[in-house]
Amino acid sequence: MFQNSNIRDGIAVIYVPHTTAGITINENADPDVVRDMISALEKTYPIHGEYLHFEGNSHAHIKASLMGSSCTVIIQDGKLLLGTWQGIFFCEFDGPRNREFYVKVIRG
Repeated sequence: MFQNSNIRDGIAVIYVPHTTAGITINENADPDVVRDMISALEKTYPIHGEYLHFEGNSHAHIKASLMGSSCTVIIQDGKLLLGTWQGIFFCEFDGPRNREFYVKVIRG
């Protein structure tokens, strides 16, 4: 991702330009955490609900808003400064679809 930038210290901004996809940082060691998050989101914002949006994907818009469209991570000594258990997750709530994300690396 940023290794080609030769930036040793700075920040990386990861941005998702889609209204039904998001990005978040969370535990990446135990896959049950991801399963639990997906389950909780589905229970709270089910695919079929009393939504008014004509495309039928309001649940995906809500979930994407909760995750957010970007995250910022510190780069230190040429590595992302994530916690021991942390990972960056791209969250697709209305797919599968072809998606893009952008990374901006800023020297610090």
